[in-house]
Amino acid sequence: MSTTTRRTRFFWEVTTTEDQDAARAALTTIIKANTDRLVSIFYDIFLEDETASAFLSHGVVQQRLSPSLRAWMLDLMSAQPTGDLTAFNARQIKIGEIHARLKIPVQLVLAGGSVLKTEIGFKLIEAGYPERTATNAIMMVDDLIDYAMRLMSAAYFKDTKRHVRNDEAFRLFSLGQDINLERETQRAALMEWSQTVLFGLFGNRGSEAAGTLSSSTFGLWIRHRAGVLFHGSPILPTIEELMLAVDKIALPRLNTADPNTVADLQRRVDEIKYLINDLFQSASSVENGRDPLTRTLNRRFLPSVLSRELSMAQQDQTPLSVLMVDIDHFKTINDQYSHSIGDLVLSHTAETLLSSVRSSDFVFRYGGEEFLIVLVETGAEEAALIAERIRNDIQSHAVNVPGHGPLLTSVSIGVATHGGHPDYEYLINSADRALYTAKNSGRNRISLAPSAPNP
Repeated sequence: MSTTTRRTRFFWEVTTTEDQDAARAALTTIIKANTDRLVSIFYDIFLEDETASAFLSHGVVQQRLSPSLRAWMLDLMSAQPTGDLTAFNARQIKIGEIHARLKIPVQLVLAGGSVLKTEIGFKLIEAGYPERTATNAIMMVDDLIDYAMRLMSAAYFKDTKRHVRNDEAFRLFSLGQDINLERETQRAALMEWSQTVLFGLFGNRGSEAAGTLSSSTFGLWIRHRAGVLFHGSPILPTIEELMLAVDKIALPRLNTADPNTVADLQRRVDEIKYLINDLFQSASSVENGRDPLTRTLNRRFLPSVLSRELSMAQQDQTPLSVLMVDIDHFKTINDQYSHSIGDLVLSHTAETLLSSVRSSDFVFRYGGEEFLIVLVETGAEEAALIAERIRNDIQSHAVNVPGHGPLLTSVSIGVATHGGHPDYEYLINSADRALYTAKNSGRNRISLAPSAPNP
């Protein structure tokens, strides 16, 4: 028996079965009679905390967590530390993993446990139970909650370490791409935007011709890719400040009669270009993280990317969408032709996907014949249009199969848009269910997940 388990069971080892039964009965009665009150106090206190409110203010989460907290407290009362705790332990570990995925600070979870213990203790005293029963019940609930919290915390830290390793691996992988090509691509994107602005002035369309720098291809790359490649670099915030100054100061001035406005814009763009060079000079080549067949991103990095993009979407109030893409009748293709032909179909599909999205988006090999696309700053309507374009492109361009001629393929696509829920698994599952609907509706079509409730 481990030290942790023995300490948790200490109460059960020094009290009689009769005392334990009386304490459990009292606790169960108190919790059932005050469940709504306990849940309300728990969330009221948490929502007063600025950090906690970011995790608990969303309607969907509250609707799920309130019943879950009720069920958890009653589950706690049914736990038998002297019996088989395997299932109970697994549930606490799962909760800890979810907390880690949502990045809920562990100290807030521990504070929640303290709030519950204190309130239950007060209710036991107010109920007028005999002193022995009330004392035993307080010790029992303390032991049970502490035991559950220890399991949750251990799982939390284990899962957090795994996510940190994956985050770092993805950053290192990103640095390992063709840095020179990426640098020239982004320099070209910046200059293309600048030239479009200037041509717009000559054509009397004003600064609106190119849109803002932040919403341009270059701006989206800075916001969503550069933050991964150059995480922690002090140069990146400076570039973002310059971009903001371009959008808020330099661009509006172009529509005035001030002759210095164009020079001011060019000065800021040149400074951004100089800082971009500095950023790339610090990059080095490291481990690869792409699927070797399709050249799409390894699924291992999906949690790192989606966690970051979800945080940005919530912080900046920008849209975020996910496409779940599945090749129709892929097993039949493998069986009828060969696995090598199946690989050709996979490569062909991946090429279409990669050419259909922006450099700021992410394409993952999700499963055997499944791909997942993260569309940054993309709402439901635009995501549906992109999905339909992908579907049409794939069905319109045959795969050239040596010895067999052209092979037409198709895909089914599930589309889901972030509705505010902080758990990226919720978004993935929504896209997966939409894909299932598309497959069951005849394949070679797209299906949109129902809109999530507003925050």
